[in-house]
Amino acid sequence: RGLIYQGFKILPYCPRCETPLSSHEVSQGYRDVKDPSIYVRFRSLDDPDTYFLVWTTTPWTLISNVALAVHPDVEYLKVEYNGEKLIIAEPRANEVLSSEFKILERYKGAQLEHQRYEPLFKFIKPEKDAYYVVLGDFVTTEDGTGIVHTAPAFGEDDYVVGQKYDLPVVRPVDKSGKFENEITDFQGKFVKDADADIISDLKNRKLLFRKEMVEHSYPHCWRCDSPLLYYARKSWYIRTTDFKDKMLKNNSQINWYPEEMGEGRFGEWLNNNVDWALSRDRYWGTP
Repeated sequence: RGLIYQGFKILPYCPRCETPLSSHEVSQGYRDVKDPSIYVRFRSLDDPDTYFLVWTTTPWTLISNVALAVHPDVEYLKVEYNGEKLIIAEPRANEVLSSEFKILERYKGAQLEHQRYEPLFKFIKPEKDAYYVVLGDFVTTEDGTGIVHTAPAFGEDDYVVGQKYDLPVVRPVDKSGKFENEITDFQGKFVKDADADIISDLKNRKLLFRKEMVEHSYPHCWRCDSPLLYYARKSWYIRTTDFKDKMLKNNSQINWYPEEMGEGRFGEWLNNNVDWALSRDRYWGTP
């Protein structure tokens, strides 16, 4: 009946043990670590000599970038700063730009949708349309630039927005967490070990705006202490969303005790129903 299909599921994954981890396992392995925090220029193709200013703490995922996400309701600025034109969220401009800047234009994030930009890396030719601005409610202005680099293979929010816009899933990383041969400049390197070389490459091409180090809590494998990757694994799904309306209607006819369970916990679960991922390939057991 067309109710089963194969897709991807983003899971916390240990590249050393080569297994996904459950949320309970992940919670056992958080450690404070220092990672690179970089601001990168993405050149706009619709607005000559203008760059989207983007922040990330995972430089290795830039290889798989296919879109830039902005919040539809946030105010964005095009500014002139030290002789260059940059696009940045207004609430972040004073924090990120260290000296005075001149405001050239203002627009809501929704106005930037579908604007195109030049990819940072061209190792892989995507199978679907890519390299344009998408809208996402998950974008915040608490840190970064208010513009989020999007790689659907390596993040839950990225994957969800990728499904909405039918973005390609670019995943040139093997099960050991190393770049595959098609990433010729960094092939065979463990992704997090490649960060320094990727940053150096961006700097040489004048695409690196700023580099810092940030200390944050990052999940590690409880078995072997390796840093985890959020990684797209192939998974089989059942289209439970096809029956969402019917399930909600049936639930409303059930006499729940207590009543708030039907409307609250269970009702909310049905209301936020996503297709059921039924694949399981996690290695687990009592050590």
